[in-house]
Amino acid sequence: MKELNEHIVCCLCAGYFIDATTITECLHTFCKSCIVKYLQTSKYCPMCNTKIHETQPLLNLKLDRVMQDIVYKLVPGLQESEEKRIREFYQSRGLDRVTQPSGEDTVGGDPMGLPYSTFDHSRAHYFRYDEHVSLCLEKQSSSKDKSKAVLQHKYVRCSVRAQIRHLRRVLCHRLGLPLQHVQIMFNGETLPDHMTMKQLWLSRWFGKPAPLLLHYSIKDKRR
Repeated sequence: MKELNEHIVCCLCAGYFIDATTITECLHTFCKSCIVKYLQTSKYCPMCNTKIHETQPLLNLKLDRVMQDIVYKLVPGLQESEEKRIREFYQSRGLDRVTQPSGEDTVGGDPMGLPYSTFDHSRAHYFRYDEHVSLCLEKQSSSKDKSKAVLQHKYVRCSVRAQIRHLRRVLCHRLGLPLQHVQIMFNGETLPDHMTMKQLWLSRWFGKPAPLLLHYSIKDKRR
């Protein structure tokens, strides 16, 4: 084990990998929570100083399920200990833990609402068994806005792979408006259609409690 430790220990926390996550640019691996927290203040790999991404380094991270499986097999009791820690986390907060209906075990979790799972999405219904994120959609009000279109149910739970364009379509359907009249915003910034919920959560809301607060604006139909 001493010879293998350098390959299965995170240099940021000095512990065995939990939710092993690899930087795609240089292939160095860390605990998911460690590297996500580190990249809040840096764009460079903590091991080799390679620039990960110019503006959004979190986009170049990939969960390494093979490495995580290896670590759990090499370190006796680690998986059971992590599973117990996750159960206690949810129980202490009175939360229901979502488990995968495939029968495969969930081997880790993220209290930010982005659980790690070994579930094989390639064999599942598209989006059905994905990780999920909770959103709150509030209308962006202004003195010029005379529209009465307001969501009756402002809380939404959706796949982390869903994009802003999907959210806009749902909004338009519920409000009975054309797509071009609705925009999704965060802190006054209009969000691009291609951004996923996971990218949005990690880059704008990481470390904050659910739900993620978004605003929607409605353009005057006469414009």
